[in-house]
Amino acid sequence: MQIDWWTLGLQAVNLLVLLWILKRFLFKPVAAIIAARQAEAARVLDEAATARDAATADRNAAQDERKRQEEQRQAAIQSATAEAEAAAAARMTAARHEVDSLRSEAAARIAEERKRLRHADRSAAEQLALDIATRLLDRLPPAARVAGFTAGLAEALAALPPATRDNIGRDGAALRLRAPRPLEAAERADCAGQLSAALGRPVTLAVDVDPSLLAGLELDLPEAIVRNSLKADLARIAEELAGHE
Repeated sequence: MQIDWWTLGLQAVNLLVLLWILKRFLFKPVAAIIAARQAEAARVLDEAATARDAATADRNAAQDERKRQEEQRQAAIQSATAEAEAAAAARMTAARHEVDSLRSEAAARIAEERKRLRHADRSAAEQLALDIATRLLDRLPPAARVAGFTAGLAEALAALPPATRDNIGRDGAALRLRAPRPLEAAERADCAGQLSAALGRPVTLAVDVDPSLLAGLELDLPEAIVRNSLKADLARIAEELAGHE
């Protein structure tokens, strides 16, 4: 077999020309297109990454905002709960104070009413005792309203302190004597005698009639008041009864 070197050389030249043409008009544009597409893809990827990062940041910001809002909501709930509990406690305290005040007022009113009733009962009892004593004395002789009381009055006068007794009836001053009725001359003389004996010197009497005494005698003196009467006895009994209530 013979090799045609000229033909082979031409074919080689043709191949080289073809390769040059392909390189110039095909490979370079395609490479440029590929490079441009790669750059575009890289740009798209970068934008996607940027968008992804922005989305991630937005998501994180949204989560942080939801967390902050939840914390604020929980804080608001806790604050509202605390305020409600404080208000309820204040209302309970105010209600207890009001109940205590009402209870105290009710107790005071009850005590005052009991006191009023006791006073009314005591007044009624005193009036009843006075009525009974008056009716009993009305059945006795008039002398019974005075007799027997003179000695007790003289004893009470003698029991006063010496300094007080020394000033009674000095310089002839009359002793103011109260009696339930006008005294007979004998009763007046007897009373003056016993009172003079109690003081150790003569005395004169100025008698005032006071039917409220019921029975007995009383001395109204600047230095002292000496009582020996049924009215005084009843008043003393009422005071003792009131002290035991």
